[in-house]
Amino acid sequence: MARRAGAETYPARFRKSVHRARVALRKSGVDYFRGDGADWVALVGLLLTVPAITCATLLEPLWFSPAALGLPIVAGGLLLRPASLLGLYAAAAAALIVESLGLGPYQDGPGTVTPGIVLVVAACGFFGLVLAQFRARVGVPWRRGSTMLFDLRERIRVQSALPRLPQGWHCEMALRPAGGQSFSGDFVVAARTSGGRTLEAVLTDVSGKGMDAGSRALLLSGAFGGLLGSLPPHGFLPAANGYLLRQDWDEGFATSIHLVLDLESGDYELFSAGHPPALQLHSGSGRWEEKAAEGPLLGVYDGAQFDAVKGSLAPGDVLMLFTDGLVEASDRDIEEGIDRLTGEADRYVATGFEGAAWHLIEACAKDVNDDRALLLLSRSA
Repeated sequence: MARRAGAETYPARFRKSVHRARVALRKSGVDYFRGDGADWVALVGLLLTVPAITCATLLEPLWFSPAALGLPIVAGGLLLRPASLLGLYAAAAAALIVESLGLGPYQDGPGTVTPGIVLVVAACGFFGLVLAQFRARVGVPWRRGSTMLFDLRERIRVQSALPRLPQGWHCEMALRPAGGQSFSGDFVVAARTSGGRTLEAVLTDVSGKGMDAGSRALLLSGAFGGLLGSLPPHGFLPAANGYLLRQDWDEGFATSIHLVLDLESGDYELFSAGHPPALQLHSGSGRWEEKAAEGPLLGVYDGAQFDAVKGSLAPGDVLMLFTDGLVEASDRDIEEGIDRLTGEADRYVATGFEGAAWHLIEACAKDVNDDRALLLLSRSA
């Protein structure tokens, strides 16, 4: 019986040991690729390159310069933690000493360790340490940093996607961040509510521009997307205003315009929070009309009131919502920018407005150093 118990317990113990080892190996692998585990693999690889560079420099000094030691140091700044980076620096310093002893004094000719080479390697080490300390402070490893930024950008684009509209309606949006960046302080959230009969769209311009406003725009776009359709139309901007006030940002204001459109009748309401007016093209007269609703900026004071302006889109009419970066610049006022926008938009009356949003931004505000967004809605004749 004792022999049988031992035979039964040994395989069980072995399986438990294998299971623990497998779990530990999997956890260490996951932690490493997430940036939470040790960076010993990268450290060992870079430490092995240091003697390889040293041997190549001693054997072929004309082809391999002592300054090549800056290459693993730069790579270490991207891969290693500050503590591991100091070990790599010690190995590089020892390699420079060996190279200086093997190649002789720098007065003997080229291919030796000169004070300039020492300064170059030291400068690479300094900037590498700064990068490593910044990554350690942020907590985002370089392997996932760009992936995270790409994911944030795609989330903003997904949240700004416009819903499919019934036949007879066309809607498109164009967005151009300041300075050609990927992040913008302008965003759109839209949804079909009331069983699909109503289109609600909100165009918002967060204070700041480009990367400076991108994080706040991402946060607000998620919050506004949750509020849209969950509240009656007249309650959206007051709720958004209260949310922005609770954030207590130093630069915490935003402008916004909220469109509520009945897709069956064409009747709509516009609520504005300090936003530039909308523009409606009346197909019958061929004239543009400004639709300006009243309301203060979001995030300025509590208890703000937002009064709606009403209108109707007849067959052939067009409605444009835009941010101030499209019509306002340092060398022109907003009225001049609106005149230019409507003049460019008149060119698409005969051919239709499909694909016109991007071209209108290119024509009116191509080189403006500000975020620009245009939401265009048209009804077929």
